[in-house]
Amino acid sequence: MRTIALVGRSGTGKSHKAQMVSKECGADLIIDDGLLISGYQVVAGISAKKEKTRLSATRRALFQDPLHAKQVYDKIREFNPQSILVLGTSEAMIAAICKALHIPLPEEKIFIEDISSDKDIKIAQHVRNFDGKHVIPVPTLEIKKDFSGYLLDPLKIFYRKGKYVEEKSVVRPTYSYLGKYTISDTTISQIVQYAAQMVPGISPGGRVIVENHPGGVDLNIEVVVEYGVPIRQLLEKVQSDVSKQVEYMTALNVLRVNVTAKKFSFKEVET
Repeated sequence: MRTIALVGRSGTGKSHKAQMVSKECGADLIIDDGLLISGYQVVAGISAKKEKTRLSATRRALFQDPLHAKQVYDKIREFNPQSILVLGTSEAMIAAICKALHIPLPEEKIFIEDISSDKDIKIAQHVRNFDGKHVIPVPTLEIKKDFSGYLLDPLKIFYRKGKYVEEKSVVRPTYSYLGKYTISDTTISQIVQYAAQMVPGISPGGRVIVENHPGGVDLNIEVVVEYGVPIRQLLEKVQSDVSKQVEYMTALNVLRVNVTAKKFSFKEVET
């Protein structure tokens, strides 16, 4: 197996360039910040960007957790790649990752300064230092469940003439912030109730129960339905609108929206 290193200081755009470098070098797999990536799919590992402190993020990126390292090592053996691209902030970090995962030291080293202009590097550093944004070189759909509650945005890359090339994800790790933020279940319930009652055919009333899971939330909603409205289509509309609003406003990954028509409301008949 041949190992290729992509080396650059933190925040200089390595992850942004990873897929491009991988294709040009013919690498079958990418190792970046604790993740093992095949194509545009995360196949093993845990992202260092999920860690709560810089120290724990560094440990995660270096595969210092034996269980984490074994999981990725086993998956590499399963894929049996001819070449693998390893990203790191220094040659020493690359060597440490190779040692932890029992893969050969790099035969080829590519430095970020060789593939990015000074302007591109400065822009990447500004985004990292002032906005706290990090890139993960896979589509948002791939990591959405693992980053529930994080500020997560898709980043689409285009060639000239608007031809779509690839999608990456932009995430703000918690260690990029000065303090901690929390979204209470009460706040989520209020968003759910408002979104549901904005659907024509839903009357005031009902209740919401929020169930929290590691990969996101389940929303259980009881609604009051106006008599005479087709119930099935109405509840499907509530499911769709509630899920969109909660994910948009909170960045939480909505796993399920269970809607129950609890009772009818009747309009007064004018006489």
